[in-house]
Amino acid sequence: MADYADVNGVRMWYDERGEGEPLVLLHGGFSDSRDFDGNLGTLAGRFRLLLPDRRGHGHTADVPGPITAEVMARDTVAFLEKVADGPVRLAGYSAGATVALWVAVHRPDLVERLVLISGAFDVEGMIVRPSGEGTLPPPLVEAYAEVSPDGVDHLPVVVAKIVRAVAEQRALEPSALRSVTCPVLVMTADDDIVTLEHTLELYRGLPDAQLAVVPGTSHVLLHEKPELCARLVADFLTGDPAPTWMPVRRAGDGPSGG
Repeated sequence: MADYADVNGVRMWYDERGEGEPLVLLHGGFSDSRDFDGNLGTLAGRFRLLLPDRRGHGHTADVPGPITAEVMARDTVAFLEKVADGPVRLAGYSAGATVALWVAVHRPDLVERLVLISGAFDVEGMIVRPSGEGTLPPPLVEAYAEVSPDGVDHLPVVVAKIVRAVAEQRALEPSALRSVTCPVLVMTADDDIVTLEHTLELYRGLPDAQLAVVPGTSHVLLHEKPELCARLVADFLTGDPAPTWMPVRRAGDGPSGG
């Protein structure tokens, strides 16, 4: 069921599927909530899925002003407060993971569990960054034209805003990661556009994190191995950590080491 929520001067489109505890899915950059079709979207059988299209993406129109991680995090906070009922499970992919992390850092009271897929807390950790040069991939242009209320001619404006935002993006300090108090699943491809070294820094900087490296995948891991990715996320969101037999990093977390 599609609907709109008025948040921070943006008429944000979102889709709602399934029943149960709320799970909010944040799509990647230059994309929309269709990122989750056939992968995390299948979790509607377990959760009440909320899939917003962020400002300037998908069905949500662009508005004057920048499209930065900070701005989109404020939009997301307003969306969670208005549409979701209480703290949520929050999962973000790519740029959506960055937005989700900003939300969890600044409003930990709104996030019960967090999934970060192929995201970075500092653009220096990215091997490939958005660029305004060259021709946009035809599938990206076609997907934007299919649903955008602004029309395909507005896409270069959105691209320019995102390129500028990434170039000027303020990194989250590693110390800020310590304020994320909920359990976190950090997921990445083994051949991602975010370096494995940066992903490890993210994983190690979070107080209560688990790490999943999906083998034989790239930045598009959700579509390359959709069943595996959905199963890993579902297991994390619905279960408790199993005790480990030889804990090292978690050795001080308690007698179970879990």
